[in-house]
Amino acid sequence: MKTIKGPALFLAQFCSDEAPFNTLENIAKWAGGLGYKGVQIPSWDKRIFDLERAAESLEYCQEVTDTLARYGLELTELSTHLQGQLVAVHPVYDEMFDSFAPEEVHNNPDARQKWAVNQLLLAAKASKNFGLTAHATFSGALLWPFVYPWPQRPAGLVEAGFAELGKRWKPILDAFDEAGVDVCYELHPGEDLHDGATFERFLKEVDYHPRANILYDPSHFVLQQLDYLGFIDEYWERIKMFHVKDAEFNPSAKQGVYGGYEGWVERAGRFRSLGDGQTDFKQIFSKLTSKGFDGWAVIEWECALKHPEAGAEEGVKFVNDHIIRVTEKAFDDFAGGATDEARNRRILGL
Repeated sequence: MKTIKGPALFLAQFCSDEAPFNTLENIAKWAGGLGYKGVQIPSWDKRIFDLERAAESLEYCQEVTDTLARYGLELTELSTHLQGQLVAVHPVYDEMFDSFAPEEVHNNPDARQKWAVNQLLLAAKASKNFGLTAHATFSGALLWPFVYPWPQRPAGLVEAGFAELGKRWKPILDAFDEAGVDVCYELHPGEDLHDGATFERFLKEVDYHPRANILYDPSHFVLQQLDYLGFIDEYWERIKMFHVKDAEFNPSAKQGVYGGYEGWVERAGRFRSLGDGQTDFKQIFSKLTSKGFDGWAVIEWECALKHPEAGAEEGVKFVNDHIIRVTEKAFDDFAGGATDEARNRRILGL
């Protein structure tokens, strides 16, 4: 067993045009001042990070590393959530997802998809340059409009969708394999990979690629009413990243999992700041520790009610209180004694 590293913070929800969230230097100083030990960087936000430079320049990567180190921080992983989403987009979402890409590829799904794939390839190179071993992303979705089987899905539709998804991701996974980096898909509603069953379908299509792994975020499983503790037992060997994010599910006579098209405050299932939701993090940290997870505990703050800065401040203590310093000896070693094979046979009456 190893002690989980942390606390770390995913910066995506905090970047803005206002200080201290407008430059890497400023946001690192802020996060380090709160007590964070690591940050996960969104690769699409030019205010704090340049993915192209990181893929091409070891000098730039050292500048980023040095900037973080000045405030006691490490780079935990890079994220391409937005770019990964664009690897596979059903046409019904084209207009809405165009905002995830530069204007020059808007209204051009083929060009947008090629741009997204190139972004992932750059992220593989950049991750290698930083000496990282894991990368965070989304899978994208071709089948999400058909997630509920009404009207009845034509035979073979799901299989065709996953075959295409696997075809698109296999070369990307190979590039990450060459870089020595795991691709960790955040299993998330709106993605074709959103639970264990869909992840297994995908694994089959990419020939159980060793770099196809999981970013474990229990909040999305709370909202789906999935057994998020049992999930660890099923998939711990593929869990290479961990988002510490809380959620709650309070069904009513008016709505349940689907949310009735309500906003986040009114939904039965909603994200909460750490400690304000229903997620059993004591058991999650215990299970991940017992399974040998040695990555970072990265807070992804999302809450329908609380201010983000309050969530970030409270999150440091929350994670520190849940990280288990692993033991190097058994609790009952004091009662043990030296033994050998002959003694064991005598005890057994042999």
